[in-house]
Amino acid sequence: MASFLHTLLGRTCATLLLSACASAAHAQVAAGPGAWSANQTWAADSVNGGSLTGYFYWPSSQPTLGGKRALVLVLHGCGMTALGDVINSSTDGGFNWKSAADQYGALILAPNATGSVYGSHCWDYANTNHNRSSGHDAILLNLINRFVTNSQYAIDPNQVYVTGLSSGGGEAMVLGCMAPDIFAGLGINAGPPPGTTTGQIGAVPAGYTATTAGNNCKNLAGTNSGRFATQIASVIWGTSDFTVAQAYGPMDAAAMRIAYGGTYTKGATSTVATGGTNTPYRDANGKLRTSEISVASMGHAWPAGTGGQNTNYVTSTKVNYPAFLMDFWFNNNLRATAIPAPVMTSCSATVSGNAATIAGAATDAAGTVSSYRVVLNGATPVNDPAAGSGASFSIAYALSNGYYSGTVTATDAGTGQTSAPCAIAQFLVGPVPAIEPPAGLTVGTTTSSSVPLSWSSASGASGYNVYRNGAKITASPVTATAYTSTGLAASTSYNFQVTSIGSGGAESALSNSVTGTTKSSFVCSATTATNYAHVQAARAVNSGGYALAKGSNQNMGLNNTFYTTTLAQTSSGYYVIGNCP
Repeated sequence: MASFLHTLLGRTCATLLLSACASAAHAQVAAGPGAWSANQTWAADSVNGGSLTGYFYWPSSQPTLGGKRALVLVLHGCGMTALGDVINSSTDGGFNWKSAADQYGALILAPNATGSVYGSHCWDYANTNHNRSSGHDAILLNLINRFVTNSQYAIDPNQVYVTGLSSGGGEAMVLGCMAPDIFAGLGINAGPPPGTTTGQIGAVPAGYTATTAGNNCKNLAGTNSGRFATQIASVIWGTSDFTVAQAYGPMDAAAMRIAYGGTYTKGATSTVATGGTNTPYRDANGKLRTSEISVASMGHAWPAGTGGQNTNYVTSTKVNYPAFLMDFWFNNNLRATAIPAPVMTSCSATVSGNAATIAGAATDAAGTVSSYRVVLNGATPVNDPAAGSGASFSIAYALSNGYYSGTVTATDAGTGQTSAPCAIAQFLVGPVPAIEPPAGLTVGTTTSSSVPLSWSSASGASGYNVYRNGAKITASPVTATAYTSTGLAASTSYNFQVTSIGSGGAESALSNSVTGTTKSSFVCSATTATNYAHVQAARAVNSGGYALAKGSNQNMGLNNTFYTTTLAQTSSGYYVIGNCP
């Protein structure tokens, strides 16, 4: 029998978040703190002097596309700083990126320009020698690489974006042109195009056209110009901007279309609820490639929308550009896969003597399952990431006597996605232990991150193990008849069971199962506005001329300025018709 046993004695069982294998789901990625970081020091700038410093926002929410996080590089303008103007602080909302990041599970980078470029803390967009190995270009690309290659952040290289205001907008365009292999999307706000000087900010120089800018863009890309085929760009400017020439706005968008190549169809211009217009352009395949937003009566500023800062080149009275950008990028990304994760269709355990055979099957829309992971909790913990592959598998393990439970997951190496866990029903190896499970397991008053439990004592028990969603969460048995599970996600249901530990470490069967649901950490807010305004502010989406509340998809009526609706945001990115409960 030893020839077919896969013995894994002494290995540590990983603690997993388990659930029934009823539907496809991406594997959970690590949750961030949901707050801006302290000031970071990332890399030295040998050209402009000093070191690149700044902040990042790592959301606690899960990503919404492809099971991995998007990464957004946000560049401030001249005379601004990341701390004073971009990031959310205790006094204001900055550029207002936090809510957009939470909605899409995206990580935001907000660096400070190094040196004293152009005498006003600017980015060196007007540099005549842009390259990947020196200056602001190099340190910003290095910053992107630091996060993309750090597995704890789970960044998808196909969801990396850059945006900025003024010199930051110019630098965003430079980076998008120089590295189309890295950036899937741009957001250019009042950005002078490549090849212009600081003396040409207020007026387009004679002879400089969109073709000039487009050719400069392609020259920056060099051998990476082929990646323009899957890049998209949004451009925004104010009709009262007398700092950066307003003509640069549509010129930037036209230049990107020239760099992208092919033919384009101008879509219908729509009205921006806060004042202004949005004009889309689609390529020959019908894909939305550029968007041009002209904001009425806005000066030289970053439009943060409601909740953002309202001073020092940031306005909270205009369109919420972070919300618009995230919708634009996520809905039109031409690189990120939308193929679902594998789906576990069955899993089981069969016992013969001291051997348990674990079997399972899965479907994979991306092709073929690359690997199955088996996790068993019990006297002989198992965490086997290579239990099999293909449409189904079967593998045997030599186990010590006792009760076991566990899960099976399937992974597609090509997409990097993992199925939801399939729960293996509890099974027994060897004789029934003399110790009985505790009775009366109940849930106390929960918080947004914890679930308290209590139970009756079991005769002869020296301690108890607590299981959450089938995985043991107590490192060693607890002696009390109460335990609080902490560090949980808000508004989430968890399944709990408890076992008794008797003489010689014998473990009982699992107790009755109870469900504990954490409370929401979200404070509901209600907004009354026209349906059109709701759509523009990303509280609703347009579908066939109707406005649907984002998240709940409740039909609000026609998407125009004549219908007014009250929407309550009951959780991040989720709205319902009516006031808060």
